[in-house]
Amino acid sequence: MPETQPIVQLEGITVDFAGVRALDGVDLRLMPGEVHALMGENGAGKSTLIAVLTGTCVPVAGTVTVDGESRRFSGVANARAAGIATVFQETQLSPNLSVAENVMLGRERRGRLGINWRRTRADAAAALATLGLEGLDPKTPLSVLSPAQKQLVALARAVVDDPRVLVLDEPTSSLDQAEVAMLMRVIRGLRERGVAILFVSHFLEQAFTISDRMTVLRGGRMVGEHATRDLERADLISQMLGKDIESLRALSSDRKAHHYAWDGMPAIRTANLGRHGELGPTDIDVQPGEVVGFAGLRGSGRTELASLMSGAVRADTGEIWVDGEKVDLRNPSVALRHRIAMSSEDRRTQGVIDELTARENIIVSLQALRGWWRPLSSLEMSDLVETFVESLRLDPADLDRPVKMLSGGTQQKVLLARALAVRPRVLILDEPTRGMDIAAKIDIQRRVSELAATGVAVVFISSELQEVVRLSDRIIVLKDREKIGELSNGPAVTVDTVVEMIAAHDSDGGG
Repeated sequence: MPETQPIVQLEGITVDFAGVRALDGVDLRLMPGEVHALMGENGAGKSTLIAVLTGTCVPVAGTVTVDGESRRFSGVANARAAGIATVFQETQLSPNLSVAENVMLGRERRGRLGINWRRTRADAAAALATLGLEGLDPKTPLSVLSPAQKQLVALARAVVDDPRVLVLDEPTSSLDQAEVAMLMRVIRGLRERGVAILFVSHFLEQAFTISDRMTVLRGGRMVGEHATRDLERADLISQMLGKDIESLRALSSDRKAHHYAWDGMPAIRTANLGRHGELGPTDIDVQPGEVVGFAGLRGSGRTELASLMSGAVRADTGEIWVDGEKVDLRNPSVALRHRIAMSSEDRRTQGVIDELTARENIIVSLQALRGWWRPLSSLEMSDLVETFVESLRLDPADLDRPVKMLSGGTQQKVLLARALAVRPRVLILDEPTRGMDIAAKIDIQRRVSELAATGVAVVFISSELQEVVRLSDRIIVLKDREKIGELSNGPAVTVDTVVEMIAAHDSDGGG
């Protein structure tokens, strides 16, 4: 792609917050018709740089240039007037309004008698059409749309003003693979129209797939700018972490070279386990010290199977054995008594207790198992929590803060600590690394491998198939709420192997 004049160029951007330097001399240039990925772990400065670009943060030093002219944004309206629009991870839409009302909010067409809804809906339809969404009725209530459709409505609202620069902040975090593919098609269409797109995501493969150029931040500083085609994945991760990734490579090699050959009693076994309308009858066993990955698209049944195995949802068909004993897991408390612990995908509604501190969240399951009439002593709580400060790299300063004030990655570590506190024989992890930066993901993955080495039976679920293939001894593949196959992991098994199994099931008429 020939080099042209940047639409927007940031040079030497420096930002201080309460005496702490959040950005230190950072450069960024956004070219027309390019997707530019902004990469870095949590705390690298990505959000602060976006805030400078979109006018919500004023730097103490550095320049912002638009079309060669120096600009100083004092708010979002200034940035929008300069042609810069943003779609945030949380879509900031109004669920009680229609698609058209959300798309045109603040830009409604007005006549002598107030809002001209016919013209307003026509403008909304035009904005949707530019994204290839002609089939979406502007009168549709937002509340009935899927997460992907809501994300596209937020995009439509951003393109109403025909922006020249579009900032996408974690746009795929709540989408499944099919929905991500839909969004990627829209992004490519915008790129072809000459829009400069800043793409921010924790999903490395998505960044490599969609971007033309990458800027890497670490610790508030710019590490480098690269043409995506010239950057190896290992080099990107090394730049983001500030160290090499031999430990991650070693973890992958160790797990895939591990030929599991346990011939004793499974830690947990199911026969025809299912629930009407949610999961077809499923047979599965997990041995002590084994990591079994559940792979499948969203809606495949992976979370439903985990919920049945953990007592979070009660099965209406089939049986479960734990260490050879037939059990009735009628609720999570019964599962805990059998040392089955689960860390849920939905940490907000089924995970952390917002008003409690991180310390209190960690001990709550163990205290419930022990009985509330036998409270843990202060010394017991302190010793317990201290073990996780070291093993999960929790910040001691976070322990006595309300968990709702902590980052998503820290909340996920708190949930894992809670599950480990009961010393589980079976540990079920549903999306344990979602929303985490690379360093935190590596910490969790290493800890999972260590737990398996001590004899814990682990069920590992992740939307990122790379994680499942990296960590698992066996992989259970699910589709359309049923188990369709099983893979024994090894050097020949790749993400493509799993994808091909799902695709082959389609071509055979399964599902």
